[in-house]
Order: sequence, then structure tokens, then C-alpha cells
Amino acid sequence: QIQGMPYGNCLLLSDGPVNNSTGIPFFYVTPKDNTVTDLLKNPMASLTLPEADGNFCRKNVIDPEDPRCTRLTLTGQMVTVPPEEVEFAKQAMFSRHPVVRKWPRSYEWFFMKMNIEHIWLQSWYGEVSPIAVEE
Repeated sequence: QIQGMPYGNCLLLSDGPVNNSTGIPFFYVTPKDNTVTDLLKNPMASLTLPEADGNFCRKNVIDPEDPRCTRLTLTGQMVTVPPEEVEFAKQAMFSRHPVVRKWPRSYEWFFMKMNIEHIWLQSWYGEVSPIAVEE
């Protein structure tokens, strides 16, 4: 009933093992998830990350979703991780989210990553600054 409309979802992500962050978001997904089915048809996606550990919000005991807290939005294309990167994606995901090792294998899990095209930093009530992907 919402075919063709944007659809949000919460997915586990990792940008690398704990001591080797890359800035590239990796996801462990199943084709049984409607979000993944949609991404395989139209790979454009956005990802917003709140300032969960920043000094301002933590020091002032402010909810990370409060507009005064910084958030980073990444947009780009979601792609299946190529075979030569699967081992890294596996280390990245399993080191940060060990519970996924126990997920049922019958769900045909695989790895996707976001090829980031745009980055925006919102630092205060709607003030948005673009950041070069190279940075």
C-alpha cells in the first residue's frame, strides 16, 4: 500500500572493527526484509546518525535526538559488498555486534554497504553544513 514511498528502518551497522573504523557503513541484511527488497530495486538511501557521545549533549544531559545535538546525515547508494570485501565486512559487523552470529542462517543474510555521495552535518536547529566526502 505504500509502494514507491520512502520507507525507514533500523538496521545494525558498523564502519569497521573497533580499532579500524573506515567511515563506510556496512550492514548485515536479509532479502526477507522489505527495506532490503526496496534497496535492491532502488539503491538510494539516507542514514542519519545522532551525536550519541558528543560532549555538549552528554555534559548537559540532553537527549541525542534533541535539535541542539549534532547529527550527521549520509546519502548514497546501497550496494552488495563485493566478494573481496566480505571478510572485512564480516569482521566489522561481528566484532561490534556479536549477536548476529546467532541469527538464523535460513534468512539468507548478506552484506551491503553505502557508497556515500553526500554528507551533511546539522549542528544546531536546522543549521546544515555540507562536508566533502573526501574529508
